Amino acid sequence: MVSYRTQRVLPVVLVIIIIIIAVAALVSLARAVFFSGESSTSEVVDVSRQALLNTSDGHSVAMTVRGPIVAQEEFNSYTISVSPSSRTMTTYTGYLDTVVEQQALGNNVAAYEQFVYALDKADLADGRELDEDRDDVRGVCATGRVYEFFINDNGETVKRLWTSTCSGSRGSLDANVEQLRELFTAQIPDARSLTSNISL
Repeated sequence: MVSYRTQRVLPVVLVIIIIIIAVAALVSLARAVFFSGESSTSEVVDVSRQALLNTSDGHSVAMTVRGPIVAQEEFNSYTISVSPSSRTMTTYTGYLDTVVEQQALGNNVAAYEQFVYALDKADLADGRELDEDRDDVRGVCATGRVYEFFINDNGETVKRLWTSTCSGSRGSLDANVEQLRELFTAQIPDARSLTSNISL
C-alpha cells in the first residue's frame, strides 16, 4: 500500500517541480528581453553625463547652429566650442564652411566647470537615441534653424543631440534649446557682433 502511494505521489511531485522550474525560467527570460534595454539606456546617459562634467584636458562641448537651406551664397552657420583651456566661435558662409570670422579666447578649469554644470542642470546630456535615418539632419527644417550639441572626449563625440525650430523635426534633444543656446553664446562676449555679420 505504501509503495503504491509513493508511486502515485512521486510523479505528481516531479511534475510540480518541473512546472516551478519552467515558470522561473520564463520569468528570467522575460526580464532579460523586456528590461535589458532600460539599463543600457541609463548607462549611456551616465557615460555622457560623466563626460560632460569631466573638466580634464581633452574634454569639450560644442554647439553648431545652421540657418535655412538657401542658395550657396546665402547659407550661413556658426559653431561655439568650449574646453577647459579655450573658447572659440566661428561663423561660416556656404555649404563648404568658408570661415567668415573667428574669435578664440582662453579659458580655465574653474570657468569651464561652472559652465558644464550649468549645461547639466539644463539637461544637455538628456536625449533619446534615434535610428540612423531619423538622426540625419541633412535637409531637416529647410526654412528654419537646426541646433546640434556635442559632448566630446579627446576628439571623439561621446554624445550628439539635435533639434530644430520646425515643429515636425524635434530631433533627439530633450532640453530647452533656447536656454542651452544662451549658455553657449554667453561664453563669447562678442557673439552678437559675430553673428551680425551673417544672416541666420
